[in-house]
Amino acid sequence: MPKNLYVGLDVGGTSMKAGVVDDAGKPLASVSVPTEAHRGQEVGLEHMCQAIRQAIASAGLRLKDISAIGVATPGTMDIPGGIILDPPNLKPWRNVPVRDHVAKTFKLPTAFQNDANAAAFGEFWAGAGRDVHSLVLFTLGTGVGGGIIIGDLVIEGEHSHGAELGHMKIEMTNPRQCGCGRWGCLEAYASATAVVKRTSDALAQKGGKSSLKSIQNKEGGLTSRDIFDAAHAGDALADKIVDETAYYLAVGAMNMMHTIDPDMIVFAGGMIAAGDSFLQRIRRHVKDLAFPVPAEKTTICYAQLGTDAGFIGAAACARKLHIQKKKKS
Repeated sequence: MPKNLYVGLDVGGTSMKAGVVDDAGKPLASVSVPTEAHRGQEVGLEHMCQAIRQAIASAGLRLKDISAIGVATPGTMDIPGGIILDPPNLKPWRNVPVRDHVAKTFKLPTAFQNDANAAAFGEFWAGAGRDVHSLVLFTLGTGVGGGIIIGDLVIEGEHSHGAELGHMKIEMTNPRQCGCGRWGCLEAYASATAVVKRTSDALAQKGGKSSLKSIQNKEGGLTSRDIFDAAHAGDALADKIVDETAYYLAVGAMNMMHTIDPDMIVFAGGMIAAGDSFLQRIRRHVKDLAFPVPAEKTTICYAQLGTDAGFIGAAACARKLHIQKKKKS
């Protein structure tokens, strides 16, 4: 059995995923349980503990085999305090003492982190970024999340709100409104939700001809996958939407390259199913937008860990905490 093993837990609005991870970042087992946020935070905390117990059992282990636990959650938070404050996707939870509850329940060192930061740390430790010193991760899904890793440091910010990459402003002349209520955010242009909304707006305009109109009227409506598939099949309107989305993501990447100057920019989330042609579009726009040296030297790629990135990254946070405690003792 490996000397040090860690449990990582990635809490989402619908479900949470927990896994046991070894000292090299390899998952030994993982489980998924429903979050059921609507039932309240006490139930949510119990589900977290249940997921941790199930992950340990699924790996054929006992609690004494685990060195530390890491928990990653979405929403606004106090990372040093280990508290979820007011998470939009976990209502009606407020001021939930996640870290202390888990630490008290299992009597193990427990790390706490933002979910996008954890996913970035997972990719850095065991995924696309395992051979680099620094990376910036953009997660592309219902929204746009982000994480910045430099060396072994997760950039959390002084008030736990660092690396909110989806809310950098990319358009202020005639901005679109973001789900956060503000205007001109990257998320309002380049999330999967925004791609569908921009396409629907384009179809509603006079002369908005596209094969997507027939799909739009079907039950369930348009998805971002429909739009990327139509672009691949030669639909002109869909192709324009996809290329504009690549441009917006390139603007986000360029801003990070000019601010952080990382070794690598990584894109994760459901939209990377669009494949290599979409990545090539982003790279092409980056070369047009960025300073020549970072444009040449920064690797731009897709993530490798898929939906495991969050719990692997949470385990990486647990591992970092365990190492720090050993150095102090």
